Amino acid sequence: MHTVQARGILSAEKCMNVYRGCTHGCIYCDSRSVCYGMDHPFEDVAVKENAPELLDRALRGKKRRCMIHTGAMCDPYLPLEAQCRLTRRCNEIIARRGFGLSIQTKSDGILEDLDLLQRIARQSKCVAQMTLTTCDEKLCKILEPGVCGTRRRARALKQMTQAGIETVAWISPILPFLNDTEENLRGLLELCFDAGVKGILCWNMGVTLREGSREYFYQALDRHFPGLKREYARQYGLAYECVSPAEPAAHGNFPQRMRKAGRDASCGRNLPVSSRIPRRRRTAFLFLNRAGGYPPVNGAAQGHDGFQVRFRGRLGSHIAHIRVADHPRQRQLPGFALGKFVHLLNQQPPQALLI
Repeated sequence: MHTVQARGILSAEKCMNVYRGCTHGCIYCDSRSVCYGMDHPFEDVAVKENAPELLDRALRGKKRRCMIHTGAMCDPYLPLEAQCRLTRRCNEIIARRGFGLSIQTKSDGILEDLDLLQRIARQSKCVAQMTLTTCDEKLCKILEPGVCGTRRRARALKQMTQAGIETVAWISPILPFLNDTEENLRGLLELCFDAGVKGILCWNMGVTLREGSREYFYQALDRHFPGLKREYARQYGLAYECVSPAEPAAHGNFPQRMRKAGRDASCGRNLPVSSRIPRRRRTAFLFLNRAGGYPPVNGAAQGHDGFQVRFRGRLGSHIAHIRVADHPRQRQLPGFALGKFVHLLNQQPPQALLI
């Protein structure tokens, strides 16, 4: 690792990353992509040592409280967090200033800050998000070698839920020919149900690859799954979006399994324009399917690609209208927009979901 002095910490979407780079070693990581302009080796993590001071200054200047999101690009609970404590110091500032927090990680190291997350949840809003990819612990150690296994993450989600923290599970990415089996998806859903998460998100049944991340992913395939790179190259070429052949079956199985378990399911074009999520149900599910699968927004012309979300909660009323661009490379929703959806999904109490 190396330290840097950052010039700013909060983006226009109220997102922050106190570290740049990662040591988890996930073979599918999009943050390795050349388009992000990383000017140092990815595993040589840049530690923004002045992040707490920048955050305090930024929040002090805001007239209204809002949700602060971290973890979209780099995990806030890397192993070096135990030494640097930057994430904890930023969480302390968020708690002291009365802002809400949405935090995304793959590490059960988040439990070290459980006291702060509870404090934030009591006075404003706290949403803890965790990525789950496979129930097979051996496969997990190949896909995500530098971070704790799936069951440890599920236990962390359950512990946070029991502590009064709103939790969300990301079932993503679903790698074609690796973790896209029905057995794996059902197992992940069972872990989510047992943890009592408030939301489950599956951002397409596949993986996105581009320059930088694709080469790293293919190198890992050559090491651990000889011959599979050839299948990816044959089926997807240089495509950004690599959709699993199992997607059509999963598109129906996910909502069906959710309803069977007594949860709410929202699945692409099958969702009514207006639906209400009953408070008695603990889990809401959003499946974002691939290009062209989004229904009209508020009666717009057929074929309109986008959706709108409206929730009211402790931090006020929120409306997000997320539009999917026509260009094939932009069919995936921007990460910050989807992150904002998670914030809205978890506002309390949920009132209405418009898609």
